[in-house]
Amino acid sequence: MRVRLRFRVAALVLGGVLLGGGASAGLAYAAWGSQGEPPVGPASLRATTVPVGDEGGANAPGTGAGDASGAGAADVGGVYQETRLLFGTARPGGGDAVTEEEFRAFVTEFVTPRFPEGLSVQEGYGQYLDAHGVIERERSYELVLYFPAGEDRDAAIEEVRREYCERFGQESVGRVDDRVRMDF
Repeated sequence: MRVRLRFRVAALVLGGVLLGGGASAGLAYAAWGSQGEPPVGPASLRATTVPVGDEGGANAPGTGAGDASGAGAADVGGVYQETRLLFGTARPGGGDAVTEEEFRAFVTEFVTPRFPEGLSVQEGYGQYLDAHGVIERERSYELVLYFPAGEDRDAAIEEVRREYCERFGQESVGRVDDRVRMDF
């Protein structure tokens, strides 16, 4: 539980920084919510944080230290890359926010062809300090991708971030990467 909590706090701080507000904005980025059912994937998904470079070390799953349950999972699953993309919906220059329909169409038309093996989307609410010093409060989305740790998917992830910014006039899309051990 402690590892996940630290990850969530780091994600919130990094989210604010990546959304264009600098280090002080990291503290202003609010938690996302929505625990509806993910649109893709089995209910039995299990993921545990694995510190990078420590896949077999003291904090690895199965040792109890890096496993939230403490039960251990040494022989279960494999090491995956988890990438979370944080999408705001308020348009920096004003105008109508990105609608749910527009976001879903973006995921269907642009994200899914690059990550056909699956993804999850969570709705939320956040805030950040924009480039002009204004606190922007907005509906937001967190898109979560999992893929084997050895695969290089960086170019596809960066294409998604660029396209969203261009298509919807956004300053940035936040990105958080972590290694996890997963089993389905």
